[in-house]
Amino acid sequence: MGLFSNILEKLGMGSPKVVPQPPVSAPAASAAPAPAPAAAPAPSPVASITMVDVVALMEQKAAANPQKLNWKTSIVDLLKLLDLDSSLAARKELAKELYCPDELMEDSAKMNMWLHKNVLAHIAANGGNIPKELLD
Repeated sequence: MGLFSNILEKLGMGSPKVVPQPPVSAPAASAAPAPAPAAAPAPSPVASITMVDVVALMEQKAAANPQKLNWKTSIVDLLKLLDLDSSLAARKELAKELYCPDELMEDSAKMNMWLHKNVLAHIAANGGNIPKELLD
């Protein structure tokens, strides 16, 4: 089970229904075009996802926590509120799991900003009710 699965579990959302996928890179210019795979209808994960009010849940956890943690802007605080490892090593592992670009992995501040935004987006894709202002 990956770290993102642990986040969903702590939010009461179970296993990921929408699994993070690596970015699709364009084929090299000199490569011969590959035949197109047969198109299969993609299952619609949205139909089976139960919405979870993540904001209310996280605000409740923040109110009960003795530390002043701002999960809305900090990936470290978000992980702490969920009682998950927030160390740099754990965040790097999570960033790799979510396919963070290599150039951001070299700068922890940039990686953290990317990671926070993408964790919230992935939570929303898996049924978390995340307000639009937290996803922008």
